[in-house]
Amino acid sequence: MTEARSVSEADLHAYADGFLDEAARARVERFLAENSQAAEMVADWQAQNEELRAAFAPHEKSKPTDIRLLSMGFARPPAPPQRRFALAAAAAIIFALGAVGGHYGPRLFERPEIRLASTEILPREARNAFLIYASEVRHPVEVFANEETHLATWLGKRLSIANLKVPNLQSLGFKLVGGRLLPVGGKPGALFMYEDNTGQRVTVLVGRNRENRTTSFRFASASDVETFYWIDGELGYAVTGEISRDLLQKIAEECYRQFPS
Repeated sequence: MTEARSVSEADLHAYADGFLDEAARARVERFLAENSQAAEMVADWQAQNEELRAAFAPHEKSKPTDIRLLSMGFARPPAPPQRRFALAAAAAIIFALGAVGGHYGPRLFERPEIRLASTEILPREARNAFLIYASEVRHPVEVFANEETHLATWLGKRLSIANLKVPNLQSLGFKLVGGRLLPVGGKPGALFMYEDNTGQRVTVLVGRNRENRTTSFRFASASDVETFYWIDGELGYAVTGEISRDLLQKIAEECYRQFPS
C-alpha cells in the first residue's frame, strides 16, 4: 500500500517518457506489475509517443535541440472495445481520485499536492486565452497585422527573444489578425491570433520558463477546444483552436519550423 501511494499520474507520465532515474523506474514498474489497467494506459502513452516522434522526425534535423516527445490523446486508430473500456476505467479512477483530492492535474493516489509543471500550466493558459480573445469582435488583439514588425519587436523584447518571428500560416489558409501581451505562468507571454476565410480563429501562445530543459510535444483537449503544445528549451509554445487535430498539428509543425530554437 505504501508503494502504491508513492506513485502518481505524474510519475506514470515520467516513466512513459523515460525521465525517471533507475530507482524511480523500478518503483513504478513494481506498481505497474500489480495494476494492469494502469500498465495498459502507460503502454498506450508510450505508443502515442512513438507516433508523435515519427510525425516530427522530418523536422528534427533542422533543430539542434535534443527532442523528447510526449503525448496526451494523440489521434490514432481506435482501440478494440475491451481495450477502450479498460483505458476508460483506469482514466475514470485517476480523475475521480484527483477530484477528491482537489488537485488540478488528476492524481492516481492520495499524496501531498503536486506543484504543476510548466508543461501542464501551458495548455490551460493557452485554452483560457483562446476562449477569452478568439471570440472578441472589436478588440481581439492589441496590435493588428498591419504592424507586424512592431508586434514582433515589442513582444520579443518583453519575452527576451531577440529574433522572435510571427509565424506565417497563409499556406494553411490562416492570416494574421495580430497579437497581444499577456501573462503566462506569471511571466510575460505573447499571443498571436489567426483566422481563415470563414472567420475560424486559432491562437499561438509563447511563454518563457527558465526552468525548462527538455523539448516535448503534447495534445490537450477540453470540450471542443484542442491544444497542441511543446517545450523547447526555456520557451513554451501552444497552438489552440476549435479545429481538427490534423489541421492543428500541421499549424504546430509550421510554427515549430519558424520559431527560434
